[in-house]
Amino acid sequence: MNLKPVLTILLAASLFGVSTPLAKLLLGDLSPVALAGLLYLGVFAGLACYTGLRNAASALGLGPRAHREASLDRTDLPWLVGAVAAGGVAGPVCLMAGLSRISGFSASLLLNFEGVATGVLAVLFFHENAGRRIWAALGLMTTAGILLSLNPQAGRFSPAGPVLVVLAMVFWGLDNNLTRRISEKDPVQIAGIKGLAAGAVSTAAAFVLGLGFRPDWTMAYGLAVGAVCYGLSLVLFVRALKSLGAFRTAAFFSFAPFVGCLASLVILGDRVGWPMAAAGFFMLGGVVLIIGERHVHPHRHPRTVHVHSHSHGDLHHAHVHPAPGPEPHTHEHAHEEKVHVHGHWPDTHHRHVHDGRENEEEP
Repeated sequence: MNLKPVLTILLAASLFGVSTPLAKLLLGDLSPVALAGLLYLGVFAGLACYTGLRNAASALGLGPRAHREASLDRTDLPWLVGAVAAGGVAGPVCLMAGLSRISGFSASLLLNFEGVATGVLAVLFFHENAGRRIWAALGLMTTAGILLSLNPQAGRFSPAGPVLVVLAMVFWGLDNNLTRRISEKDPVQIAGIKGLAAGAVSTAAAFVLGLGFRPDWTMAYGLAVGAVCYGLSLVLFVRALKSLGAFRTAAFFSFAPFVGCLASLVILGDRVGWPMAAAGFFMLGGVVLIIGERHVHPHRHPRTVHVHSHSHGDLHHAHVHPAPGPEPHTHEHAHEEKVHVHGHWPDTHHRHVHDGRENEEEP
């Protein structure tokens, strides 16, 4: 299978993982709602600057001509609105609220639940296929979440922080599945709209609640973290969704918590107690189970006509052009009906329904 989307999602995961300890540094000066708004306004600001500079360089002949991706249209609006509400507003606010109650190390480990939530929702509601591994991984990660709720120093069980972080992961899992529906479209456009809409809603809510912020270094810092760790990560995540599907993309994104844990030890000086160490062991087991999945079986592609960015030479883009142009390129094209066997992920061309007879986990 093509390793490019795997490398893409691992880079996205690394950027996002570092965001957790960096964001925690600001929670003493900003409310969770205000910080969530700043992070997503940073996404929009960063991508707007990138798009402007790219287009200017292209117009002046200082760089390659910008590749045109397929733009969003009216039919994509319901999926986009749902993704913004779940992943751009509800998820970040819950995460920041939870992060204010637990260590950056613990919060980073709990980010693994995004992969579990995405996988469960993808299987139960969005008809992606998963075998026994996802359920075993769910058990291991749930055990890890319980361990992270322990507070040996206080001798008590403190669920509020972990529950809020896990709830954020559920919202982001829903966001991932909704975004998958529009992942054929321009990822920069998707991320920019998400950033502007989510940032505006959360920031407005913060000021209405009397929790606003002043234009100082904390605001600039929050925008910068949002632009790099959220904005660039989100663009790369959407690109990977197109090739891997929601479940597998989220599985590889589980690399993020471990980057976050290492960053928390360095940036925040967090200490690792026995519950954290044990939770890390269970989380790692869950990630290994998910990443080790192999999927191959005979499958049928019905005739399809759609628009998205693509290159020729793979198994699914053999159509002929009257006047071939540079690749990748974007245009409406047809896929004729085909039945074949190969290893695959639920990407743009493999969203078929499974009836239970397939080889779900190839040895």
